[in-house]
Amino acid sequence: MKFKLLFIILLTYNFSLKAQIKESKLDDVVARTMKAFNVPGIAVAIVKDGKIVISKGYGVTNINTQQKVDGNTLFGIASNSKAFTTAALGMLVDEKKINWDDRVIQYIPEFKMYNDYVTNEFTIRDLLTHRSGLGLGAGDLMIWPDGHNFTPKDIIKNIQYLKPVSGFRAAYDYDNLLYVIAGEVIERVSGKSWCDFIESRIMKPLQMNNSAASWSRLKDTTNTIVPHVPTNGKLEVIKRYTNPIFDAAAGIYASTNDLSKWVIAQLKNGKYGEQDQNKLFSPQVHQEMWTPQTILPITNMKPYNCNFKTYGLGWQLADVNGHLQVSHTGGLDGIVTQTIMFPDIQLGIIVLTNQQSGAAFNAISNTIKDSYLGLKYPDHVETLFNERKLKENNADKITDDVWTIVEENMMSRKKINSQNFIGIYNDKWFGDIIINNRKGALRFTSIRSPRLTGSIFLYKEKIFAVKWDNRSFHADAFIFFDTDANEKGIHFKMKAISPLTDFSYDFQDLDFIKTSE
Repeated sequence: MKFKLLFIILLTYNFSLKAQIKESKLDDVVARTMKAFNVPGIAVAIVKDGKIVISKGYGVTNINTQQKVDGNTLFGIASNSKAFTTAALGMLVDEKKINWDDRVIQYIPEFKMYNDYVTNEFTIRDLLTHRSGLGLGAGDLMIWPDGHNFTPKDIIKNIQYLKPVSGFRAAYDYDNLLYVIAGEVIERVSGKSWCDFIESRIMKPLQMNNSAASWSRLKDTTNTIVPHVPTNGKLEVIKRYTNPIFDAAAGIYASTNDLSKWVIAQLKNGKYGEQDQNKLFSPQVHQEMWTPQTILPITNMKPYNCNFKTYGLGWQLADVNGHLQVSHTGGLDGIVTQTIMFPDIQLGIIVLTNQQSGAAFNAISNTIKDSYLGLKYPDHVETLFNERKLKENNADKITDDVWTIVEENMMSRKKINSQNFIGIYNDKWFGDIIINNRKGALRFTSIRSPRLTGSIFLYKEKIFAVKWDNRSFHADAFIFFDTDANEKGIHFKMKAISPLTDFSYDFQDLDFIKTSE
């Protein structure tokens, strides 16, 4: 009996050492992924047992220049930056300058949420765990799309006007704004900007020499991807997001070679350097970051068996066939990225792309996962492509039906008195927008986020559809007007038309009241 048990243990141990993905298989799955999801450039890294197994690039950084992607190519890692913010706060916890459960108002006295109780009880931990009571992406139109003039001070001031959709600490709804505020806590406590802290206290010690905490701080941009978005059936290069307001939530630019050093340090409980003699943060702080804080519904885990799914501090934590998976994803316009770790087998996976298809990075990371965990599942490229196609077809039908009705209204010359809807409208946190009549057509223009400009068309009585001039947004929206006794617009709310609209276009959180004709 003892011999049999020892044999099983040795077999398991040997499997964990030998399990891997052949580079030829990885090359194949990446090539098929790029073709299936129309992704021009991808970088992939695998770390195992404290060493980089693979770190390489595929395809091109830019469809116009055709420059090749390699292991040093810099990508915007978007919300994978959040774990750097929690690590920075953890370092301040180690230094006894803060505690996770300190009230935010201790450091930002002007911080104010939707009621006094939440304001007074809101902690640093609450900034990091997506349980504020606010809805998915609430207030993101203060940071998204780029081209706006909001500042972190505006976010701290305006977040009080966002209305809750659940009880405080009662439900998970992903947010970005509270990570921006977490960056402000770091600055006020440490005396360093978020960027300075991340670069000097994390990137420099780990020798992430080519990376930077923000696009504007990159010393060399010659080997950097550009974002790509499918627009009107064709892949296009779009303008890069560069506003520093988003840095503490999504600002870092890094390569797979540099991010591998970060992942190895994470898998070593914050240790780094020769013989791991240095540490970024204590084992206690690291354990706290990887401890469940907010329960998530178990969704989007197919084909894996999953018993729990939670959010820690800057990391998502889930069971994958009996293994703890620590992960995060990130997305900016035309860029999506993913980081995954399995601490029990000391495995790390990084996938960076310069297109915005999340299915693409999942196809690659799932294939790598299966190889190391000894799992046999159907082809992830094919499965995820079919799933995405079904969702896109459903979304296309919804949007096509809307624009068909709009066209029918235009062809029948269904008349509305557009003068009734012209005016300046104000939302408490988003500011003013102007609806005017230009050459016989209603136009929508945001004052503070001028890229949100588009034409307004009649859909149904008192319901309009706005088509943004920038077609790469994929975020056209309904406008629902309330009118007075004279049929003049006095108030309106909005909602995205397509169910696939990025959640950061949180039109549903806007509440506009007319302030002048």
